[in-house]
Amino acid sequence: MTIAQTTIGKIKTITLTLGAAATALSLAAAPQANAGILGCKASGSKQEVGAVLGGLLGAVAGSNLAKNDRGTGTAIGAVIGAGAGSAIGCGLQREDAAQAVGGIYKAGGVRYATSVQAAPLIETQGKYVARSTLNLRAAASPRAPRLGALESGATFQALGRTGDGKWILVGQDGVGVGYVSTAYVYRA
Repeated sequence: MTIAQTTIGKIKTITLTLGAAATALSLAAAPQANAGILGCKASGSKQEVGAVLGGLLGAVAGSNLAKNDRGTGTAIGAVIGAGAGSAIGCGLQREDAAQAVGGIYKAGGVRYATSVQAAPLIETQGKYVARSTLNLRAAASPRAPRLGALESGATFQALGRTGDGKWILVGQDGVGVGYVSTAYVYRA
């Protein structure tokens, strides 16, 4: 084996190792940022399945398309395929979440179930806990129709609070599903 062949072999190995490390790093960092390949805000596993299948198909396509450096082609194809599969899977999860609440609409940058009235909100994110069993209301008013209830001790996602600070919009998979009074909740 010549020095040139040995050098080319080492370069291919380094390139493949760097590509695999970049792919693993992007998959590991994505959930922390709540975005990217594994950070879909709608619950379910379709995004992860899409990322894995897309990564595998992308790796095969990249390997076949790369003429001079199959390792680099495989790594690049895997990253692109994982991203595309992830986006498709997340879209499917969002559709499932919308169907679960009877449809959605967007107002003021917030997604609402069609049964919930939009209100101007101050951004409040995080988890809250119900101090007692609470009525889930269609609007930020005690006279609004009751949509359901949160049991005492239930933890929920807050999407925002009304300007007067009296109501919190309860979120489910990033969709506002009703309001609860702030007098009966605390931060988790």
